Amino acid sequence: MMKQLVIFLSESMWSTTEIIGYFASLMVLVSFLMKNIRTLRIVNTIGCLAFVVYGVFLGWSYPIIITNISIALINFYYLFIKKQ
Repeated sequence: MMKQLVIFLSESMWSTTEIIGYFASLMVLVSFLMKNIRTLRIVNTIGCLAFVVYGVFLGWSYPIIITNISIALINFYYLFIKKQ
């Protein structure tokens, strides 16, 4: 069963890069459903960091990488330095 799953995933049209991109998008989307600002920032940061990995996997897409590192740093600032 596991071998069949691995074969299916390796032959499917889903690449690792696409999976990371969809995961990142999902995390950013879900973060905006949070009522608690701290939880929103944590989930959003996870999405941003996944987008950074996605940008690297795309061949160093600097607009994606720079934007999401910037957002993650802002989230870190409010989570750990200026605690809300």
